[in-house]
Amino acid sequence: MSPPESTKSIQKKVVISACFGTFLEWYDFLTFASLAIYFSVLFFPADDPVAALLASLGTFGVGMIVRPLGAAIFGSLGDRHGRRTIFLATIVLMGVSTVCVGLLPTYEQAGLLAPALLLVLRMLQGLSVGGEVGGAAVYLTEHAPEGKRGIYTSVLQLMGPLGMMASTLQIVVLQHFLSEADFKSWGWRIPFLLSALLLAISIKSRLSLHESPIFSQLRTRNALAKTPLRECFADRHTLGRMGLLFFCISAGGSLLFFSAQVYTGVFLKTVVNLPASQASTLVMISTLALFPATLFCGWLSDRIGRRPVLLTGLITGAITILPVFHGLLHYGKQATPDTTMITLLLLVLVIPLACITGPQTATLPELFPARTRYTAVALPHNLSAGWIGGMSPLMVTWLGVHFGDPLAGLWYPAGLLILASLIGLRFMPEVRNRPLDQ
Repeated sequence: MSPPESTKSIQKKVVISACFGTFLEWYDFLTFASLAIYFSVLFFPADDPVAALLASLGTFGVGMIVRPLGAAIFGSLGDRHGRRTIFLATIVLMGVSTVCVGLLPTYEQAGLLAPALLLVLRMLQGLSVGGEVGGAAVYLTEHAPEGKRGIYTSVLQLMGPLGMMASTLQIVVLQHFLSEADFKSWGWRIPFLLSALLLAISIKSRLSLHESPIFSQLRTRNALAKTPLRECFADRHTLGRMGLLFFCISAGGSLLFFSAQVYTGVFLKTVVNLPASQASTLVMISTLALFPATLFCGWLSDRIGRRPVLLTGLITGAITILPVFHGLLHYGKQATPDTTMITLLLLVLVIPLACITGPQTATLPELFPARTRYTAVALPHNLSAGWIGGMSPLMVTWLGVHFGDPLAGLWYPAGLLILASLIGLRFMPEVRNRPLDQ
């Protein structure tokens, strides 16, 4: 086999493995979220339904809280011992902990041991996602062909929406074919147990991978970081770019994803009062449109640069969020809701989101030196997803209730996107052609 064909074969395996593993991570993570309302009945005392639901949602939230810890642990290990090793460890941890959720006894069977075990498994899930999200970006980008990093790595960003769609669709199908009693009794376990098959496929694909060529070069030169986390905080240049990642790029991506793909469905169902099935269908259309838009923006960032595409996403997102939601309320509250205009408005939000998701995977590793890259990417990215994106549901809801206006809560993502735009305009560098072995 000729060398070019060999290189292409390796790159293809890396893309498939990274994407399948990331899909599994998000499928597992979001299945838990989708079933939180059932867990309140299955794993917590039934004498106070509200407290049980809050405890269930709190257990889900723990997974978000520990993500930065997972990023710090696995990021440091990835910089010291290799991308491939940690890349394999995170998927095993997520898959095993998810399968174990499907095997747990309920509160009725085991008492307080049941929620305690559920909490532990949720923490393990959060730790693994913290290591996987940054690690997949670094590993995939370090294998990407020169001049095509944007389009090559943009496919990774599609795995979150795809995992969310697969998880939701599976639960809908199960609830359609099973009675409510059967689903509560044993049907809820199926999505978690199915992860065993997905995990086996993912492990097989990742075992066939080689170490990142960048990390192999560092190890050959004996240039590996001994304390990556300490080095990141000691180097002002790296620390500054970690701040840029936290406040600007990752924050913008998480805020836009929440606004365009998560809160739109909630808003259409609870504020506009569209039927749930109709609202879900309209949001699904925008999700499908996100796939080609993300690939296009990844390709565009290879042509004109990461900086202009990312800044376009941040600025247009900050400008359009409030008008789009005003429009959704206007056209949805008509005697006959104008679904055409609602669909177009949802597609407007897809544009800034795609401008972030397209070049984001490639940009994250390009910002940092090779010896501390895994840590420098994973920690601020997961902190931003947890502290800024993860706080979005709470802040949008609280602001809406406090001011008595459901649109008031949208100032949270809009205001932070304005801040991210200003930071990006001032500090964001162009990193499209930066050598990754430096």
